[in-house]
Amino acid sequence: MTMKIDKPIVGYKVKKEDEPAVESQAPEAPQLELMHENIQRPELLLGTTYKIKPPVAEHAMYITINDILLNEDTDHESRQPYEVFINSKSMEHFQWVIGLTRVISACFRKGGDVTFLVEELRSVYDPSGGYFKKGGVFMPSLVAEIGAVIEKHLKAIGLIETEELSETAKEVLAEKRAQAEGKKEEPAEDTGFPASAVVCAKCHTKAVVMMDGCATCLSCGSSKCN
Repeated sequence: MTMKIDKPIVGYKVKKEDEPAVESQAPEAPQLELMHENIQRPELLLGTTYKIKPPVAEHAMYITINDILLNEDTDHESRQPYEVFINSKSMEHFQWVIGLTRVISACFRKGGDVTFLVEELRSVYDPSGGYFKKGGVFMPSLVAEIGAVIEKHLKAIGLIETEELSETAKEVLAEKRAQAEGKKEEPAEDTGFPASAVVCAKCHTKAVVMMDGCATCLSCGSSKCN
């Protein structure tokens, strides 16, 4: 068979009769398993249980989030939330709690970016007003606190990046906190921050005080003067 060569020859090699033909094949890309709604539930799931005791509920609530391991024992191993359960002795919120857990679990199994659930849940406000949990963190509703627990879990498994203060920011914050404590103002109960502190719009902690004419949060360092 005759073949026409249109390009200049830049090299050559004489093939021996007994030399097998070598076919160049590109390495196959690994088939990664992604989260989807038809994925089979394994017999073993990794679970974490969180306890909350909101003042609007008579009994404590236990939130269990089970995770599934995808691409196990490979370089692409990932831990994804699969389902959530909420248990409590109180039957006051039974119906909507069961409905909420089923919807959240369905979103988990659907796959994709599930971090949007955190913002949606944390933006739910109780018409009768929210409450402060231990540490002075304001929760606009019980649903919002459930969202805060999910956010904590997603940060723990690496789906949400944790924003950490730099060492310089920590030093400045510690200095401002020492100045605030130097005014001898009694700290509010269960918060450790001055009683006159107000809620921070960023971290929702009752820790914003006036420092040098500027409203500064003693918890996360947020300041209107920055």
